[in-house]
Amino acid sequence: MSPRKPPPGPSDKDTLSRRDTPRDVPRAPAAEERVLSRPQGLETLEAAYEAWLEARKAHAAERQRFAREDARLEQQGAFLVGSVRSATEGVEPGPALPSDAALATGEAPLHDFLRQAEQQLARTREALAREEAESEARSQARLTALRDTVRERVRRHLAASPPRLRLLLRKVSATRAVLHVERVGGDVPVLLLYLFTGCVPSRHDFLLDDSTEDVALPPAPLYAEEGVAPEARRPSARALLARVRAPGEVLPVKGFLPVFVPRPGGGEDFFRLLQRGPVMEVEVAEDEAFRGVLTREESERFAGHLLRLKMRGQLALEVEAD
Repeated sequence: MSPRKPPPGPSDKDTLSRRDTPRDVPRAPAAEERVLSRPQGLETLEAAYEAWLEARKAHAAERQRFAREDARLEQQGAFLVGSVRSATEGVEPGPALPSDAALATGEAPLHDFLRQAEQQLARTREALAREEAESEARSQARLTALRDTVRERVRRHLAASPPRLRLLLRKVSATRAVLHVERVGGDVPVLLLYLFTGCVPSRHDFLLDDSTEDVALPPAPLYAEEGVAPEARRPSARALLARVRAPGEVLPVKGFLPVFVPRPGGGEDFFRLLQRGPVMEVEVAEDEAFRGVLTREESERFAGHLLRLKMRGQLALEVEAD
Protein backbone atom coordinates (compact mmCIF):
# COMPACT_ATOMS: atom_id res chain seq x y z
CA MET A 1 0.00 0.00 0.00
CA SER A 2 1.47 3.29 -1.00
CA PRO A 3 1.88 5.87 1.78
CA ARG A 4 -0.96 8.30 2.13
CA LYS A 5 -0.13 11.76 0.84
CA PRO A 6 -0.68 14.65 3.19
CA PRO A 7 -3.31 17.22 2.15
CA PRO A 8 -1.90 20.06 0.08
CA GLY A 9 -0.89 23.05 2.16
CA PRO A 10 -1.51 26.69 1.33
CA SER A 11 0.66 28.25 -1.32
CA ASP A 12 2.89 31.25 -0.70
CA LYS A 13 0.43 33.35 -2.66
CA ASP A 14 -2.47 32.19 -0.47
CA THR A 15 -0.50 32.87 2.69
CA LEU A 16 0.36 36.36 1.48
CA SER A 17 -3.26 37.06 0.58
CA ARG A 18 -4.55 35.77 3.91
CA ARG A 19 -2.05 37.38 6.28
CA ASP A 20 -0.35 40.31 4.63
CA THR A 21 -3.01 42.04 2.59
CA PRO A 22 -5.79 44.39 3.68
CA ARG A 23 -9.03 43.01 5.00
CA ASP A 24 -12.13 43.11 2.83
CA VAL A 25 -13.91 46.44 2.94
CA PRO A 26 -16.65 46.15 5.62
CA ARG A 27 -20.25 46.46 4.60
CA ALA A 28 -22.43 49.35 5.71
CA PRO A 29 -23.88 48.89 9.19
CA ALA A 30 -27.38 47.48 9.46
CA ALA A 31 -28.57 50.77 10.99
CA GLU A 32 -27.80 52.65 7.77
CA GLU A 33 -29.58 50.04 5.67
CA ARG A 34 -32.66 50.37 7.88
CA VAL A 35 -32.63 54.15 7.46
CA LEU A 36 -32.18 53.97 3.71
CA SER A 37 -35.02 51.47 3.35
CA ARG A 38 -37.39 53.17 5.79
CA PRO A 39 -40.82 53.73 4.23
CA GLN A 40 -41.85 57.22 3.25
CA GLY A 41 -45.17 57.06 5.13
CA LEU A 42 -44.32 59.64 7.81
CA GLU A 43 -47.67 60.81 9.06
CA THR A 44 -46.64 63.66 11.39
CA LEU A 45 -44.12 66.46 11.23
CA GLU A 46 -42.35 65.12 14.32
CA ALA A 47 -42.07 61.65 12.74
CA ALA A 48 -40.55 63.20 9.61
CA TYR A 49 -37.99 64.99 11.80
CA GLU A 50 -37.16 61.77 13.65
CA ALA A 51 -36.48 59.99 10.36
CA TRP A 52 -34.38 62.94 9.12
CA LEU A 53 -32.29 63.01 12.31
CA GLU A 54 -31.78 59.24 12.17
CA ALA A 55 -30.60 59.52 8.57
CA ARG A 56 -28.14 62.31 9.48
CA LYS A 57 -26.71 60.22 12.32
CA ALA A 58 -26.32 57.22 10.01
CA HIS A 59 -24.61 59.42 7.40
CA ALA A 60 -22.14 60.76 9.98
CA ALA A 61 -21.41 57.23 11.21
CA GLU A 62 -20.73 56.08 7.64
CA ARG A 63 -18.29 58.92 7.03
CA GLN A 64 -16.43 58.04 10.22
CA ARG A 65 -16.30 54.38 9.18
CA PHE A 66 -14.76 55.20 5.81
CA ALA A 67 -12.29 57.62 7.42
CA ARG A 68 -11.14 54.89 9.83
CA GLU A 69 -10.78 52.35 7.03
CA ASP A 70 -8.83 54.79 4.86
CA ALA A 71 -6.47 55.57 7.77
CA ARG A 72 -5.99 51.82 8.37
CA LEU A 73 -5.06 51.21 4.73
CA GLU A 74 -2.66 54.15 4.76
CA GLN A 75 -0.99 52.81 7.90
CA GLN A 76 -0.78 49.29 6.47
CA GLY A 77 0.79 50.50 3.23
CA ALA A 78 3.46 52.50 5.07
CA PHE A 79 4.17 49.52 7.33
CA LEU A 80 4.64 47.09 4.41
CA VAL A 81 7.01 49.39 2.51
CA GLY A 82 8.98 50.17 5.64
CA SER A 83 9.26 46.51 6.59
CA VAL A 84 10.56 45.42 3.17
CA ARG A 85 13.08 48.25 2.97
CA SER A 86 14.29 47.46 6.47
CA ALA A 87 14.74 43.78 5.57
CA THR A 88 16.63 44.69 2.38
CA GLU A 89 19.01 47.05 4.10
CA GLY A 90 19.98 44.34 6.58
CA VAL A 91 20.95 41.66 4.06
CA GLU A 92 24.69 42.42 3.85
CA PRO A 93 27.04 44.01 6.35
CA GLY A 94 28.40 47.42 5.71
CA PRO A 95 26.66 50.55 4.44
CA ALA A 96 23.06 49.99 3.48
CA LEU A 97 22.18 50.08 -0.18
CA PRO A 98 19.59 52.58 -1.42
CA SER A 99 16.17 50.97 -1.29
CA ASP A 100 15.71 50.83 -5.09
CA ALA A 101 19.15 49.34 -5.65
CA ALA A 102 18.65 46.82 -2.85
CA LEU A 103 15.43 45.59 -4.41
CA ALA A 104 17.26 45.17 -7.73
CA THR A 105 20.24 43.12 -6.39
CA GLY A 106 18.79 39.67 -6.09
CA GLU A 107 16.08 40.27 -3.49
CA ALA A 108 13.37 38.83 -5.74
CA PRO A 109 11.23 37.28 -2.96
CA LEU A 110 11.06 40.57 -1.10
CA HIS A 111 10.38 42.47 -4.30
CA ASP A 112 7.55 40.09 -5.21
CA PHE A 113 6.16 40.30 -1.71
CA LEU A 114 6.05 44.10 -1.83
CA ARG A 115 4.66 44.20 -5.37
CA GLN A 116 1.83 41.77 -4.60
CA ALA A 117 0.96 43.52 -1.34
CA GLU A 118 0.91 46.95 -3.00
CA GLN A 119 -1.28 45.65 -5.83
CA GLN A 120 -3.74 44.17 -3.36
CA LEU A 121 -3.66 47.38 -1.33
CA ALA A 122 -4.40 49.43 -4.45
CA ARG A 123 -7.34 47.18 -5.34
CA THR A 124 -8.73 47.48 -1.82
CA ARG A 125 -8.42 51.26 -1.92
CA GLU A 126 -10.24 51.40 -5.24
CA ALA A 127 -13.03 49.22 -3.84
CA LEU A 128 -13.24 51.41 -0.75
CA ALA A 129 -13.45 54.56 -2.87
CA ARG A 130 -16.26 53.06 -4.97
CA GLU A 131 -18.20 51.96 -1.91
CA GLU A 132 -17.73 55.36 -0.28
CA ALA A 133 -19.01 57.19 -3.37
CA GLU A 134 -22.03 54.90 -3.62
CA SER A 135 -22.78 55.26 0.10
CA GLU A 136 -22.49 59.06 -0.10
CA ALA A 137 -24.85 59.19 -3.08
CA ARG A 138 -27.43 57.03 -1.30
CA SER A 139 -27.18 59.09 1.88
CA GLN A 140 -27.47 62.42 0.09
CA ALA A 141 -30.51 61.23 -1.85
CA ARG A 142 -32.15 60.04 1.35
CA LEU A 143 -31.33 63.26 3.24
CA THR A 144 -32.66 65.40 0.39
CA ALA A 145 -35.89 63.41 0.25
CA LEU A 146 -36.43 63.68 4.01
CA ARG A 147 -35.61 67.40 4.09
CA ASP A 148 -38.07 68.00 1.28
CA THR A 149 -40.67 65.97 3.16
CA VAL A 150 -40.15 68.14 6.25
CA ARG A 151 -40.45 71.38 4.26
CA GLU A 152 -43.59 70.17 2.49
CA ARG A 153 -45.18 69.22 5.82
CA VAL A 154 -44.26 72.59 7.34
CA ARG A 155 -45.79 74.53 4.42
CA ARG A 156 -48.94 72.44 4.58
CA HIS A 157 -49.32 72.82 8.37
CA LEU A 158 -48.67 76.57 8.18
CA ALA A 159 -51.33 77.07 5.50
CA ALA A 160 -53.89 74.91 7.31
CA SER A 161 -53.36 76.22 10.85
CA PRO A 162 -51.45 79.50 11.37
CA PRO A 163 -49.54 79.51 14.67
CA ARG A 164 -51.02 81.41 17.61
CA LEU A 165 -48.99 83.88 19.69
CA ARG A 166 -49.75 85.96 22.76
CA LEU A 167 -47.57 89.09 23.03
CA LEU A 168 -47.14 90.60 26.50
CA LEU A 169 -45.93 94.20 26.98
CA ARG A 170 -44.23 94.99 30.30
CA LYS A 171 -43.38 98.68 30.71
CA VAL A 172 -40.10 99.54 32.39
CA SER A 173 -40.45 103.32 32.06
CA ALA A 174 -42.20 105.84 29.85
CA THR A 175 -39.72 105.13 27.05
CA ARG A 176 -38.57 101.57 27.80
CA ALA A 177 -40.37 98.22 27.75
CA VAL A 178 -39.83 94.48 27.91
CA LEU A 179 -41.73 92.26 25.48
CA HIS A 180 -42.59 88.66 26.25
CA VAL A 181 -44.30 86.02 24.13
CA GLU A 182 -46.02 83.12 25.84
CA ARG A 183 -44.20 79.83 25.48
CA VAL A 184 -45.19 77.65 22.53
CA GLY A 185 -44.63 73.95 21.92
CA GLY A 186 -45.38 71.05 19.62
CA ASP A 187 -45.00 71.92 15.93
CA VAL A 188 -45.50 75.66 16.50
CA PRO A 189 -41.78 76.58 16.90
CA VAL A 190 -41.01 74.85 13.59
CA LEU A 191 -43.83 76.70 11.84
CA LEU A 192 -42.77 80.05 13.33
CA LEU A 193 -39.16 79.64 12.21
CA TYR A 194 -40.32 78.92 8.67
CA LEU A 195 -42.71 81.89 8.79
CA PHE A 196 -40.02 84.27 10.07
CA THR A 197 -37.07 83.09 7.94
CA GLY A 198 -38.27 80.77 5.16
CA CYS A 199 -36.03 78.02 6.60
CA VAL A 200 -36.77 74.89 8.61
CA PRO A 201 -34.88 74.14 11.83
CA SER A 202 -32.49 71.21 11.87
CA ARG A 203 -34.36 69.70 14.85
CA HIS A 204 -38.00 69.52 15.86
CA ASP A 205 -37.43 70.34 19.56
CA PHE A 206 -34.89 73.12 18.96
CA LEU A 207 -36.72 75.88 20.85
CA LEU A 208 -37.17 74.03 24.15
CA ASP A 209 -33.72 72.41 24.09
CA ASP A 210 -31.82 73.85 27.09
CA SER A 211 -28.95 71.34 27.03
CA THR A 212 -25.40 72.64 27.29
CA GLU A 213 -22.01 71.05 26.75
CA ASP A 214 -20.59 73.11 29.65
CA VAL A 215 -22.62 73.56 32.85
CA ALA A 216 -20.76 76.82 33.50
CA LEU A 217 -22.20 78.32 30.29
CA PRO A 218 -25.76 78.96 29.12
CA PRO A 219 -27.05 76.83 26.22
CA ALA A 220 -25.40 77.61 22.90
CA PRO A 221 -27.62 79.28 20.24
CA LEU A 222 -26.44 76.91 17.48
CA TYR A 223 -26.08 73.17 17.00
CA ALA A 224 -22.79 71.84 15.70
CA GLU A 225 -24.35 70.66 12.42
CA GLU A 226 -25.31 71.97 8.98
CA GLY A 227 -21.82 73.39 8.54
CA VAL A 228 -21.43 74.82 12.07
CA ALA A 229 -18.16 73.75 13.70
CA PRO A 230 -18.22 72.83 17.43
CA GLU A 231 -16.15 75.90 18.30
CA ALA A 232 -18.62 78.18 16.43
CA ARG A 233 -21.72 77.27 18.46
CA ARG A 234 -21.55 80.50 20.51
CA PRO A 235 -21.18 83.35 18.01
CA SER A 236 -21.58 87.04 18.72
CA ALA A 237 -24.82 88.74 17.71
CA ARG A 238 -23.22 89.97 14.49
CA ALA A 239 -21.87 86.51 13.59
CA LEU A 240 -25.20 84.91 14.50
CA LEU A 241 -26.96 87.29 12.14
CA ALA A 242 -24.58 86.32 9.35
CA ARG A 243 -25.21 82.63 10.00
CA VAL A 244 -28.99 83.02 10.05
CA ARG A 245 -28.88 85.09 6.86
CA ALA A 246 -26.53 82.70 5.03
CA PRO A 247 -28.01 80.90 2.00
CA GLY A 248 -29.60 77.57 2.77
CA GLU A 249 -32.86 75.83 3.61
CA VAL A 250 -31.98 74.57 7.11
CA LEU A 251 -31.07 76.56 10.24
CA PRO A 252 -29.32 74.78 13.13
CA VAL A 253 -30.65 77.30 15.70
CA LYS A 254 -31.22 76.30 19.32
CA GLY A 255 -33.30 77.92 22.07
CA PHE A 256 -34.48 80.97 20.12
CA LEU A 257 -36.45 82.22 17.12
CA PRO A 258 -34.91 84.85 14.81
CA VAL A 259 -37.18 87.66 13.62
CA PHE A 260 -36.26 90.37 11.08
CA VAL A 261 -38.23 93.59 11.50
CA PRO A 262 -38.12 96.24 8.73
CA ARG A 263 -37.04 99.81 9.53
CA PRO A 264 -39.11 102.76 8.23
CA GLY A 265 -36.18 104.15 6.24
CA GLY A 266 -35.06 100.81 4.83
CA GLY A 267 -33.09 97.89 6.14
CA GLU A 268 -34.11 95.75 9.07
CA ASP A 269 -33.30 94.96 12.69
CA PHE A 270 -32.42 91.53 13.99
CA PHE A 271 -34.64 90.49 16.91
CA ARG A 272 -34.82 87.12 18.61
CA LEU A 273 -37.36 85.38 20.80
CA LEU A 274 -35.18 83.77 23.49
CA GLN A 275 -36.72 80.90 25.42
CA ARG A 276 -36.88 81.73 29.16
CA GLY A 277 -39.03 79.24 31.05
CA PRO A 278 -42.76 80.03 30.62
CA VAL A 279 -42.12 82.90 28.19
CA MET A 280 -39.91 83.94 25.30
CA GLU A 281 -38.20 87.28 25.79
CA VAL A 282 -37.84 89.64 22.84
CA GLU A 283 -34.27 90.89 22.39
CA VAL A 284 -32.69 93.10 19.72
CA ALA A 285 -29.17 92.75 18.35
CA GLU A 286 -26.91 95.67 19.22
CA ASP A 287 -23.35 95.46 17.91
CA GLU A 288 -21.95 92.15 19.24
CA ALA A 289 -24.64 91.39 21.86
CA PHE A 290 -28.41 91.39 22.42
CA ARG A 291 -30.44 93.82 24.52
CA GLY A 292 -33.67 92.83 26.29
CA VAL A 293 -34.94 96.27 27.34
CA LEU A 294 -36.40 97.84 24.20
CA THR A 295 -37.11 101.41 23.32
CA ARG A 296 -40.71 102.38 22.74
CA GLU A 297 -40.06 102.63 19.00
CA GLU A 298 -38.44 99.16 18.89
CA SER A 299 -41.24 97.49 20.83
CA GLU A 300 -43.89 99.15 18.63
CA ARG A 301 -42.14 98.11 15.43
CA PHE A 302 -41.82 94.53 16.65
CA ALA A 303 -45.50 94.37 17.60
CA GLY A 304 -46.41 96.02 14.28
CA HIS A 305 -44.48 93.36 12.37
CA LEU A 306 -46.48 90.59 14.06
CA LEU A 307 -49.71 92.50 13.34
CA ARG A 308 -48.83 92.63 9.63
CA LEU A 309 -48.42 88.84 9.65
CA LYS A 310 -51.79 88.56 11.39
CA MET A 311 -53.50 90.73 8.75
CA ARG A 312 -52.07 88.48 6.04
CA GLY A 313 -53.62 85.47 7.74
CA GLN A 314 -50.23 83.94 8.55
CA LEU A 315 -50.43 84.35 12.31
CA ALA A 316 -53.06 84.44 15.06
CA LEU A 317 -52.02 87.14 17.51
CA GLU A 318 -53.23 88.42 20.86
CA VAL A 319 -51.60 91.50 22.43
CA GLU A 320 -51.73 92.28 26.15
CA ALA A 321 -50.25 95.46 27.72
CA ASP A 322 -49.79 96.55 31.32
